[in-house]
Amino acid sequence: MTQSNPLRVGLIGAAGRWGPSAHVPALKGVPEAELYAVCTAHADTAQAAADKLGVRRAYGNDKALNADARVEAVLVAVRVPAHYELSKNAIEAGKHVYCEWPLGANTKEAEELAALARKKNVRTMTGLQRRASPAYLYMRELIQQGYVGQVLAVNMTLMASGVLTRTSDRTWQRDVTLGANTLTITFGHVFDAMCMVVGELTELSALVGTQVPQWFETDTKKYVDVTSPDNIAVHGRLENGAIVNTYVGVHPYHGSGHRFEIYGKDGTLAMIGGGQGGEELRRKIMGGHKDDKALQELPVPERFKWVPEAVRNNSPAYDVGQMWVKFAEAIRTGSAIESDFDHALRRHRTLDAIVRASQTGQRQKVAL
Repeated sequence: MTQSNPLRVGLIGAAGRWGPSAHVPALKGVPEAELYAVCTAHADTAQAAADKLGVRRAYGNDKALNADARVEAVLVAVRVPAHYELSKNAIEAGKHVYCEWPLGANTKEAEELAALARKKNVRTMTGLQRRASPAYLYMRELIQQGYVGQVLAVNMTLMASGVLTRTSDRTWQRDVTLGANTLTITFGHVFDAMCMVVGELTELSALVGTQVPQWFETDTKKYVDVTSPDNIAVHGRLENGAIVNTYVGVHPYHGSGHRFEIYGKDGTLAMIGGGQGGEELRRKIMGGHKDDKALQELPVPERFKWVPEAVRNNSPAYDVGQMWVKFAEAIRTGSAIESDFDHALRRHRTLDAIVRASQTGQRQKVAL
């Protein structure tokens, strides 16, 4: 694709957090796509966002955005409870849709969106952006090329911190039914990345718990009840029989970070750091074979880095920009998309199996 024919994108969520911090610099930084229009819930805030970002069009509701024939793809980057309606409206208008993860507040919403996208024959992408991360792409290639030989065991942990207090505009995530919590987002992203590298689980057992049942709102000075989980432990088997152990938790203080370790008959491969969004520059890959005295750093080859240098230096925009390169390419050429709505539905169903395993105490088979 040439720079003269960029994908024209309309952003819904120009007044939010992740859209302006990650997607805007990504879309402004890659030649394959263009931030063409913005949309918020009100005309005045939309125009203010357009003026600030130097964008051509501003819309105060999504139906007006969808009516703009120049908008080719709609980006839904708002709170999870609104993903379903906004994505549905865009698909019905014939737009290609990039929706942030989770695709829906529940699996039923994801099922309906995936089915509608197939019916309307539009291209879709879900914001599981680790699937465009150069570091994870390189790890997957190393595994496929046999760097560790037969994979025997996988261990992945992500210990984050900061769950006791939040401002009131972020405590809506305390409600598990709204679909945005440690299980769906923190765990969902890093679990999906693990599956990208080593393959899907065929069976699993799990514990999903809420260890901190109240959060303190720092601005209202009130405690609010929490039903969303903050600790997820899963173990199971991959298709090749390898044993997998994962543990993701958000704890009060001093989380130790991220480790993703793959042990095989011929060697060991690990990623240290960079387990959360916007942390591509912190991802360090280490590897070693049986005769090596210690693990050594394995630099990520340039061929996995598709975005310009300026985007690479903006951590939140890095792998998001990589996603836009691939989404634009898929729309222009018809190439495959790795994390479309059908893939998102699969991940939603895996999370459902994890919750069932925890609630019943019974090992669950995972449909592939």
